[in-house]
Amino acid sequence: MKRNTYLELKPVGEARDLWFSAIEKSGFALGEEEVALPHARGRVTSHIVQANLSSPPFHAAAMDGIAVRAEETFGASAMHPLDLEVGRQAFWINTGQRLPSGCNAVIMIENLVAAPSGKSVRIERAAFPWQHVRKLGEDMVSSEILLAPGTRIGPYEMGALAAARVLTVPVCKKPVVAIIPSGSEIVPLMQASEDALIEGKCWPEFNSLIFASLVEEAGATAIVRDIVPDDPDIIQAAVRAALEDGADIVLLNAGSSAGSRDYTSHVIASLGEVFVHGVAVMPGKPAVLGLVDGHPVLGAPGYPVSATIVVEEFLLPLLARLQHTLAPSRPEATARLCQALPSRPGMEERIRVKLGDVDGTLMAVPLARGAGTVTSLSRADGMLTIPAASEGLDAGSVVNVSLLRSRERIRSALLAIGSHDNTLDLLDSLVRRRTSLGCSLTSVHVGSLGGLRAIEQGQCHLAGSHLLNMEDGVYNRKAIQDNLSVPVVLLRLVDRVQGFMVKPGNPLKIRSIQDLVREDITFINRQRGSGTRVLLDCLLKKKGLKPQAIKGYTAEEFTHMNVAAAVLSGRADVGLGVLASARALGLDFIPVGVEEYDLVIPKRFWDDERMQALLATIRSAEFKKQVEDMGGYGVEKTGEIVWEYEGRDRVA
Repeated sequence: MKRNTYLELKPVGEARDLWFSAIEKSGFALGEEEVALPHARGRVTSHIVQANLSSPPFHAAAMDGIAVRAEETFGASAMHPLDLEVGRQAFWINTGQRLPSGCNAVIMIENLVAAPSGKSVRIERAAFPWQHVRKLGEDMVSSEILLAPGTRIGPYEMGALAAARVLTVPVCKKPVVAIIPSGSEIVPLMQASEDALIEGKCWPEFNSLIFASLVEEAGATAIVRDIVPDDPDIIQAAVRAALEDGADIVLLNAGSSAGSRDYTSHVIASLGEVFVHGVAVMPGKPAVLGLVDGHPVLGAPGYPVSATIVVEEFLLPLLARLQHTLAPSRPEATARLCQALPSRPGMEERIRVKLGDVDGTLMAVPLARGAGTVTSLSRADGMLTIPAASEGLDAGSVVNVSLLRSRERIRSALLAIGSHDNTLDLLDSLVRRRTSLGCSLTSVHVGSLGGLRAIEQGQCHLAGSHLLNMEDGVYNRKAIQDNLSVPVVLLRLVDRVQGFMVKPGNPLKIRSIQDLVREDITFINRQRGSGTRVLLDCLLKKKGLKPQAIKGYTAEEFTHMNVAAAVLSGRADVGLGVLASARALGLDFIPVGVEEYDLVIPKRFWDDERMQALLATIRSAEFKKQVEDMGGYGVEKTGEIVWEYEGRDRVA
């Protein structure tokens, strides 16, 4: 089949309005139904709901005590107590009981004095009319409107309906969304063997898990259909079958782009009409919006980040519209961008970010921008938008961020920017569990030098660093003196073994750094500014080897685990990294030395209760034991202050 071409790329808002208008003109609607109150939670009211019964339905006692006619108590005081005859002037009553006829007040049992006769009660204070009484209809009156149309019923709404004796509730029918994964290369997640995945024989289908969860959270019913191959006739039949089985909306996943095997737009057009193919947003450009037999059908690309944007921008607002509720929205905040973000004009771009509250300012650190980087979905604290007319955003720009996590969770996190190490992830998991502060550690990996720059610019609470000075062999101190003006504490986190990671069995017999210049060896490097890159350059200089003689020297990764993955996948034969990463992926390891991995902590944050919780965790026996179990680490000096730097005047 020939390659597709995108129609005119439409801005997101324009594309959504065009599709919604077509849906409305088609007459598509969900209708309504009655559900029993116990099953109404999470449903959306289809029209106004009125009280069937006043609440309370009678004058009720609000306290335990006696019911009285207030006028008969006037004049009572401590100097002139009044005895009331039980059964004629005073009636024992409990909270919630109906007042006897003629009574209009309740005197609390605490304010009663036993009368000498035992057949009466003595009061020393008069009651006023309707004292401690819940009057009929105080909460609601029969026929009063309880819920407006489009109200999502939660626990409190359930209580109000029960009190008003509304035992069945008119609600919108739940939209049924059929999710059809497509692709000849994908297999059901639970059927994909690890060996087949590693060998590239298949790809696990998991987008439907994300989509189904989003659909269910929006109050709809998600039905994940069987995977269909890249065959337009089979995809067409799958769409028809989904609609015949009762689906209100169909979501086709994958095949919406412009490739020769992307059939979504053709299938929708053959069955109905396509209104939009391509929107001016990245990721998410290959969206397809159409109608089939009067039912909304949309196509989302196969990459998870791109597909999620399509679902969030088009499907979720449609589900809200059909249920007469407000479209989903997120709270927003302003943040300062830590890194420059270039962008292509003409396309709106969505960037997920990590956030940290540093000195009262939200700092935004961009995450990986790949449409297939699913971890950017789970790790993100917020999302910002680069306008279509912009060529990008400068570092330091103030940006609006849609929050994906609560402000409280973001404020409770310490933001670490700098060198990557697996122990940071362990530290985060332990500090979350060990404290009652809700404290956590958010780490972003930009290399040791990038971390020092972030500290200097006030962008983070701490940084991981392992920068070796070639002249004296001492770690971090010279780099701190050269790059920081702010006072900091240098705290030892771990000593760690660095070495060459190679494939199991070391098939190319790599023994030392001299082997890196062999013509049959491809190397994978760390990014410039990382401590591992500095270590490599030191080793090369000592041996008189030139970087340009190494094939792959300019190929960069940002973490030890990514270097290990490059070796495991065959993209490279060898990379420099830590033993823990090699062990994690089953690689062989040739040690080259032990280095010092430290945390650089600005002194102004030292007494912060979150930092103190982190320090206590670092110094705990539990952390040290688990680090040792990872292998390749020394913890003899873990938690020790190895140096304090008093700072210097900042040079303009």
